[in-house]
Amino acid sequence: MDLQPLVASAAAAALPATCPGIRVSDLSLRYGTTVIFEDLNFMVAGGSFVALLGPSGVGKSSVLKILAGLAKPTTGRCEATDGQKLAGRISYMGQTDLLYPWLRVVENVVLGSRLRGEPKDYDRAMHLLERVGLAARAKALPSELSGGMRQRAAIARTLYEQRPIVLMDEPFSALDPFTRTRIQDLAAELMQGSTVLLITHDPLEACRLGHSLMVLSGHPARLGAPITVPGTPPRAPDNDDLLHTQGHLLRMLTEMEPR
Repeated sequence: MDLQPLVASAAAAALPATCPGIRVSDLSLRYGTTVIFEDLNFMVAGGSFVALLGPSGVGKSSVLKILAGLAKPTTGRCEATDGQKLAGRISYMGQTDLLYPWLRVVENVVLGSRLRGEPKDYDRAMHLLERVGLAARAKALPSELSGGMRQRAAIARTLYEQRPIVLMDEPFSALDPFTRTRIQDLAAELMQGSTVLLITHDPLEACRLGHSLMVLSGHPARLGAPITVPGTPPRAPDNDDLLHTQGHLLRMLTEMEPR
C-alpha cells in the first residue's frame, strides 16, 4: 500500500483549518552596549512559508530562538496572530541536530511523544525515516551516522511533531545538493498549511521554498522590505521566476558582506 497520501492527509488533519501566523513587534536584542538588532516588525501569515536570509552575525538565529521561547529579547513582543500563546504550538529545529546519543534513530524521531507521555506513532516515524532515506538505519545510534544522516534524522523528528508553527535554522545545510533538493520537496509537502519560518544562507533554497523572503542586514540589523517569489513552492530549480529572484537576492547579499 502506498502510504504517502495517507501520511500527507493525516498531517493535514492534525493541523487546524487555519494555522496561526506569527506577529513580531518592536523586537530588539542587545548584549551590553552592542545592539544586535532593533525595531524588528514583521508578520508571517498563517499557513505561509517565509525564508529569512542575511549575512552572518546579524541575529537570525537569535530571532528564531526568541520565537521558540529559548531566549529573551531586550525589548519587543512575539505572539500568534490568533491571540493565543505561541508556547506548545511550535516545532523548532536548530543548527545542531540535538539527537540524544543514547537513543536509537527511531526513538529520537518519536522523542516529543515520549517526553509528553503520549503514545508513540512508530508507523509515522518509520514512514518519515523512509522518506528521508534512513529506514535502514532506524535502529542505529546517532554516533553511527554521518553528519548529513544526523541532519536528516533531525528533519524527520521535526516533521513528526506536526505542529502548526515550524521554525527551522539551516535544516538542509549538511546535505549534498541532490539529497537537499529531495528533502526540500519532502518538507514543502509535509509542512503544507503550516506556518514556517526558515533561516538559510542559500538564495536558491529560499527561492524554491518561500512564499516570501526577508533579508536582515546592517549594524544594528534591520529588516528590508519583503520579497515575493511568484509561483507555488517548491519551485523547480530552473523556474524562470526563481532564477530571476535568486540573482537579485544573491546580488543583494553579496553587497551586504564586508569586503
